[in-house]
Amino acid sequence: MSNKLSQYFPMIHEREKLLSQIQSTPLLRHQFNNWEKKQQEEFLNFCTGVKGVKLLYDSFFKEILNPEYTPDRLNRLLSVLLGTNITIKYVLPSDSTRIADESSLLIMDIVVELEDGSLANVEAQKIGYAFPGQRSACYSADLLLRQYKRVRDRKKEKFRYTEVKEVYTIIFIEDSPKEFKQFPTEYLHYFEQRSNTGLKLDLLQKYLFISLDIFSQNIQNKGITSETEAWLAFLSQDDPEIIIRLINTYPEFKPMYEDVYRLCENIERVVGMFSEELRILDRNTVRYMMDEMQAELDKKSVELESMNTQLQDSKVQLQDANAQLQNEQHENELLRQRIAELEKAAARP
Repeated sequence: MSNKLSQYFPMIHEREKLLSQIQSTPLLRHQFNNWEKKQQEEFLNFCTGVKGVKLLYDSFFKEILNPEYTPDRLNRLLSVLLGTNITIKYVLPSDSTRIADESSLLIMDIVVELEDGSLANVEAQKIGYAFPGQRSACYSADLLLRQYKRVRDRKKEKFRYTEVKEVYTIIFIEDSPKEFKQFPTEYLHYFEQRSNTGLKLDLLQKYLFISLDIFSQNIQNKGITSETEAWLAFLSQDDPEIIIRLINTYPEFKPMYEDVYRLCENIERVVGMFSEELRILDRNTVRYMMDEMQAELDKKSVELESMNTQLQDSKVQLQDANAQLQNEQHENELLRQRIAELEKAAARP
C-alpha cells in the first residue's frame, strides 16, 4: 500500500525496517506474534503511515492531549465542544467515578477539574453502552457527589451549595447504540435538565454524546467545514486522505500528528501501548456480549410477562363468559318452566 503520510511526516518508519526491529528483539517478537494477523497489520499500518493512529485509544489520547504537558490542546477541544472558553486546572483520578467494574467498557477515560471548579469526565466507548441514558446519569450523579464531598470537606462549616459547580459528561462513541442511529444526520447530542414552565434552576448535570460513526458517514459527503468537525476528524479518522486534507486546512493539527509519529519511533513503548489497548478491547467485547445477552434476556422476560398477563386476562374473560353463559342458561331454564306452567294453565277446562 502507498504511504502518503510519510511525505508530511518523514520520521515515519519503513515497513521492512520496522518488522526487522520487531523480529530482532525477543520481547517485541513475542508480543507481536501473539497478536492476530489483523491486529499485526493494524499496528504496522499506523506505524508506517499507511493509516493514521486512532487517537481515542486511552494511551494515545492521554499522550497527545495530556492536559499536564500540553494543556492548550484539551482546553481547546473542550471549548469547541461546549461552546465556551474552558481552562483545565487539574487532572483527577478517574477510577472512583465508576460504579462496580463498568470502566471495563471504556477505551478512554479522563476526569478534569476546570478553572471555575466544575468537573468534566471525557470518555470514549468503542462499542456504545446498552442503556446509555441510564448509565450516564448514574456516572454523572457519582461525579457530582464526588465534587460535593470535595468542596464540603474543604470548606467545612463555610460550605454553601452555590460552590458546587456543573459536571459535564462528554462521551465519544465509535459504534453508536440503536437510539443514536435513528438520527442519521446528527452526531452531537447535548442534554441538560429543564422545567416545563420556564422556571430556571441550575441542576448542574450536563451531557454531550458524540456519535463518531455517524459523523464519519456525514463527512464523507460534505467534508470538514468547521473546527468542531476538524477535532472530531482528528480523533476518529485514520484515512490518510482525510488526515492530509485536515492538516492542510487546519495546520494547527500537524504538530499533534508529529507527536504521534515521534511516539511511534519508540517501538518498545508503542508495542506495549497497543498490547494494552487490545487487552481492553477484548475485555470490552466480552462485556458488550454480556450486556447484549442480558438485554435480550430482559426483553424476553418482559415479553413473557406480557404474555402471562394476557393469558391471565383471557382466563378472567373466559370465567366471566362462563358465568354469563350459566346465568343465561339459568334464565332460559326459568323461562322454560314459566312457559310450561302457562301451557298447563291454558290446557285446563
